[in-house]
Amino acid sequence: MIVEKGRRLAFDYGDVRIGVAVSDRDCIMATPVVTLETKKADLWDRVFELLSEYEPVRIYVGRPVHLAGQSSDSTSKAELFAGELRDRFDLEVTLIDERLSTISAQRNLHEAGLSSRASKGVIDQAAAVAILELAMDLEKGQAKRDRGE
Repeated sequence: MIVEKGRRLAFDYGDVRIGVAVSDRDCIMATPVVTLETKKADLWDRVFELLSEYEPVRIYVGRPVHLAGQSSDSTSKAELFAGELRDRFDLEVTLIDERLSTISAQRNLHEAGLSSRASKGVIDQAAAVAILELAMDLEKGQAKRDRGE
């Protein structure tokens, strides 16, 4: 299997915000797109706009679990969000283990000189980028295994 050409979208679901990232068509780079507000009435309209604009071939949602791998309340909420994406838009959605994506994003932004307060929405986007990068690496690894490399 060769990695399918086309954009991918990743969502980092949270109770307050959802970070969104997109890949290029060649599945090389992930870029932050936007931070959506979870409780806003137009959330699903905004998601539809993103799907229409980027026409992704794959959708990923971060699946937060504890470091030891156990599910949490956040895990259930992310799974519900992924299910809602599937149901509303008739899309295949893949959950990606995002154990350290937000922590890694916070550390990287702090190292870049952004304070926690100034980077709230950016952290969610950076976490979505981390989720998407992991998903693309997994896709590429599967493609290599399929080719016998």
